[in-house]
Amino acid sequence: MRAENMNTVQKSLRVPVEVSQAIEEMAETSRRDFSSVANELLTEAVKMRRCPGVTFGDGPAGRRARIAGTGLEVWEVVAAYKAMGQDWRRLQALYAWLTESQLRAALGYYTAYPEEVERHIARNEGWTSESLAQKHPSLSANRQ
Repeated sequence: MRAENMNTVQKSLRVPVEVSQAIEEMAETSRRDFSSVANELLTEAVKMRRCPGVTFGDGPAGRRARIAGTGLEVWEVVAAYKAMGQDWRRLQALYAWLTESQLRAALGYYTAYPEEVERHIARNEGWTSESLAQKHPSLSANRQ
């Protein structure tokens, strides 16, 4: 999340010393500034409060919303749900190992943040054999 891409307001905020130190460490480790790390943490905290059962995790494409307790990203479940005509029973059968609460958490997140989820779905659908081979030649089936 970049500050130049969103409307911002300046607020004065007192945080406990240990929280400030933890954010400083995260910023240093990620080579980012304090403000961007703090904003990312606050944004994720708000989203998790609004959508219980969703957490965030790092991946090759950055931090993404995931169903808590699983490695599944929210967009994956939503894409499957949409592909099967939004059929709740089929979704439950496809993800039989997930609880109803976990599935509803993913769909609830989609309801709250549709643009974010749609962006991830579109990015995934944009992959073709050609674009994958171009971006990651070592994964190409035509290797010599």
